[in-house]
Amino acid sequence: MPVSSMRLTVRLTLAAFGLVAVFATASLWAQLPGLYGSRGITPIAEAMEGLRRGDVSVFQVPTLLWLGWSDVALHLLLGLCVLASVCVTAGLSPRWSLVALYAGWLSVVQVGAPFLNFQWDLLLLETAVVFLFLAPPGLRPFHGPKTWEPGRAARFAAAVLACKVTLGSGLVKLASGDESWRELTALTFHWWTQPLPTWTSVLANEWPLGVQKALCAVMFVLELPIPLLALGPRRARLVAAAGLMAMQLGLIVAGNYSYYNVLTFVLALPLLDDEALARVSRAPFETVAPARSAWWAWALAAAYTFFSVTAFSRRFVVDPPLARVQAWLNPLHVINAYGAFAVMTKTRPEIIVEGSDDGVAWRAYDFPWKPGPLERRPDFVAPWQPRLDWQMWFASLGSCSQNPWFLSFQQHLLQGTPEVLALLRPGPFAKAPPKYVRSTTWEYRFAPLAQPGVWWTRTRTGPYCPPLALAENGRLRRAEEVEPQ
Repeated sequence: MPVSSMRLTVRLTLAAFGLVAVFATASLWAQLPGLYGSRGITPIAEAMEGLRRGDVSVFQVPTLLWLGWSDVALHLLLGLCVLASVCVTAGLSPRWSLVALYAGWLSVVQVGAPFLNFQWDLLLLETAVVFLFLAPPGLRPFHGPKTWEPGRAARFAAAVLACKVTLGSGLVKLASGDESWRELTALTFHWWTQPLPTWTSVLANEWPLGVQKALCAVMFVLELPIPLLALGPRRARLVAAAGLMAMQLGLIVAGNYSYYNVLTFVLALPLLDDEALARVSRAPFETVAPARSAWWAWALAAAYTFFSVTAFSRRFVVDPPLARVQAWLNPLHVINAYGAFAVMTKTRPEIIVEGSDDGVAWRAYDFPWKPGPLERRPDFVAPWQPRLDWQMWFASLGSCSQNPWFLSFQQHLLQGTPEVLALLRPGPFAKAPPKYVRSTTWEYRFAPLAQPGVWWTRTRTGPYCPPLALAENGRLRRAEEVEPQ
């Protein structure tokens, strides 16, 4: 029986994925000097030197940086990622472009902790691999008359990916035991405790409890039964696509989650076909004979499905089936487990970093996007990801001793490192760095809407790191241990 063509759908899918990858790779490239460069917070060169001294093999940490890890090499690597992403968007040699994107991005992710420890960074890698089998061969495959159609095995693997990303988020919430999810009250905390809220989050926080519970219930429907429909026949897939896209659009409107929501939206596109797109755009579409897949393609799709299940089962099973094979695959990040907000954060500690010239008068550094000044409106920044702002949210949930990168960050503030200061708003120490730096924690909440000109309220809860200064040898010390100059 003839079926609708997938050529336009695949073209749209790859173009959209390429745009997402451009944002992901270009945003990291822009922040590279302050995060990973030789004068950055966590220099990748130090990480690579440590791996070399530890006699780690390329099979344990597969990265092109083994060929060289200078600042120039890092820029070339991320430049390759951006170029490959642009080529995917433009439909230029999409298969080889996806391979280049995967190899380049994997190389950075392998040694990019803690600023690349996000699920969506791994999802970008897995999506590039899965879409590799959807993409047509050739240099310009979308120009001129072509008869190529993606096989059913490739389409099934794409459906498995779309299903497991959203389904995993629903399952971890149920399995976590967090009562706020079971009582449907989690959203009453979510709007103001999420890493980088938006001004729409402030509005959503004002909705009545009944609306918050109803939205939470709808979310569970969209995260649990709806994703499973992606594995069904055409009508079920269309329903799944509509549900997954609707959920991601809602999340995009109400929060800043980097490129995660946009990427998850793109994962739903292969669930469509050209006929479905034609009904929206009123463009013509073709019917074709179903594209067959070779036995090896179905074997790969079956293996991908199996290991996707076992990857998720590691959250609950100590020794899942074929754990050794899974362990061998782990460094490649071709099959990952996903699941967001298993336990809802119910408080919002914020770290305020201040500098001083005399240890008496303190002036705060201002981050571009994370909450700071009470009168500054939360705004939109996604799909761009300010990675330092994001990491500050995670640091606030721990302690100073648990985040050695934060000590390095403060050391650079005392040194006045331009590359690191570029990650912040123009600060109070433009002419010369401060002699002392300190960090304190504050409990933040949205201010009532009736309070004009103020978006946050806050209460000080205590110190985070003690006041610090630089010793004569340039090392970081407690302020009281350093002789006043």
